[in-house]
Amino acid sequence: MADGGYDVSDYCAIDPRFGTLDDADALLAEAHAAGLRVIVDLVANHTSREHPWFAAALAAGPGSPERNRYFFRDGRGGGSLPPNDWISAFGGPAWTRIPEPDGRPGQWYLHLFAPAQPDLDWDEPAVQEAFDGILRFWLDRGVDGLRVDAAPAMAKESGLPDAGHLPGALFESRSWVGNPHWDVEGVHDILRRWRAIGDAYDGERVFVTEAVVRGPERLSRYVRPDEMHTSFNFDYLTAPWEPRHLRRVIDESIAALEPVGAPPTWVLSSHDETRHATRFGRAHTAGAFGGAAVPPSPTDRGLGLRRARAAALLTLALPGSAYLYQGEELGLPEVEDLPDEALQDPTWERSGHRVRGRDGCRVPLPWEGAEPPFGFTADGVRPWLPQPPEWAGLTAAAQRTDPGSTLNLYRDALRIRRGTAALHAEPLTWVDTAEDVLAFDRGPGFRCVVNLSTETVDLDGQGRMVLASGSCDGALPPDTAVWLATG
Repeated sequence: MADGGYDVSDYCAIDPRFGTLDDADALLAEAHAAGLRVIVDLVANHTSREHPWFAAALAAGPGSPERNRYFFRDGRGGGSLPPNDWISAFGGPAWTRIPEPDGRPGQWYLHLFAPAQPDLDWDEPAVQEAFDGILRFWLDRGVDGLRVDAAPAMAKESGLPDAGHLPGALFESRSWVGNPHWDVEGVHDILRRWRAIGDAYDGERVFVTEAVVRGPERLSRYVRPDEMHTSFNFDYLTAPWEPRHLRRVIDESIAALEPVGAPPTWVLSSHDETRHATRFGRAHTAGAFGGAAVPPSPTDRGLGLRRARAAALLTLALPGSAYLYQGEELGLPEVEDLPDEALQDPTWERSGHRVRGRDGCRVPLPWEGAEPPFGFTADGVRPWLPQPPEWAGLTAAAQRTDPGSTLNLYRDALRIRRGTAALHAEPLTWVDTAEDVLAFDRGPGFRCVVNLSTETVDLDGQGRMVLASGSCDGALPPDTAVWLATG
């Protein structure tokens, strides 16, 4: 739990604080009985520092087969400097030096994330074969697929050459091409290997990648017919609330994925990004990993929520798949005033307490009740991050009975999306409209209009209103979206 569980010490067990394998089996059985599918998050770029493999590597010494599972290298400058200039996603160098078993200063090991997360060497056959077994372990238990964490990190260029990072550089993988430790061609061999394993199972098993790379064309390489099925669209997630930028990202995403036959995907928030209900209420509405690269500014929560509701209808009307991040259906904002002592993201420590990291989007959901923990845990049991008392009005129970709540907006939108044939099959066709307004048809009977301007937009003659993100009576207010039946 050095990085929210993304440091795994046993890939074929459940952390005792969450339960047991029997509990996992019961979850799968109940989910399948309810018509739900369960996907497991596979963290394969690195293990925990507490994994038995890493303990064995530390004990075995330089040049041993145990160390070959990881990247152990001698340092430069007589051993006192890191082997190269690679950087960590959480700040600082991507290398940590160890003491050897005899106590003398020793080799360095690679960690593209926290020091508690040593990177595996995926050129090593022992690593490849072990993960074949890990995939089969979970697929044999009945999971419906895998979400592959940090997929572009898994392959490294032979020889581990310098990347050209300047001192203090940020981990900006969305701008990198030709980087020796990110989006290296060899990663696709790993993904093809896993896809072949999944395809050998009966039924439908889905593979999803987290691939933060430069643009839709690079992303499309991860979803070629023999690789993954879908991948999160970070260009869309980080897009500002600006019509021309949004339209360009939508067009480029559809165009890049069409040749490989993969569906485009759309996502507004994640466990790594500032919640969009908050960032859309700022002067700078674009997103970035952990919020680190976005200039801070005051947040207008009312404006942010209006735009977030409109963005939900925009997203759910686009062709392809939509990923919803827990809590966005409640309109949850980023928690920006967590006490320093509550922060757990490695970025906080690695940045010297300059960057607060991602904890603000990871605060547990409020389910019911008038005060924390809002039904997330038993009364008197504190969740790992504190919930704001003012979330009492945002609980699922409070919103369930409010027809105008964000929860019911999502439920209505998902119900309509599921039952509207055009949203499953018809392509997107843009409609000429006023400046700063996005409008598109999905076939002859459905239209989505999103007003990103500061003026009200007339809807007269465009169709019958099916659903709107805010008050709408013949005219569409700013920062509001509407679905129209046009047939």
